Amino acid sequence: MSPEIINLICEAEMNAAEAKRHAEEQAADMIGQAHRIGRSGVEATLTRAESEITHLIRASDQKSTEDAAGLASSTANRLATLRARAERRLGDAAAIIFENLTAT
Repeated sequence: MSPEIINLICEAEMNAAEAKRHAEEQAADMIGQAHRIGRSGVEATLTRAESEITHLIRASDQKSTEDAAGLASSTANRLATLRARAERRLGDAAAIIFENLTAT
């Protein structure tokens, strides 16, 4: 083989190696960019999810407070009704007891 052909082959091999190195660098850059974009998307999703969870917790706490207040009011009303009924019957019970005591 002539020296010119050997030089052309060596040059072609060097060019191929350089092209391969350049392609590997581009691939590594593209992979890094994809990872950054992926992480950014995940972080944005997590931020939205945390915000939604916070909102749902607040809404749940507010609803629980409202329900508890309604239940307390209802219970207080029932207690007042029962107390009034018991007080009305207290006089009747005292009269019955008095009659039973005086009848014997």
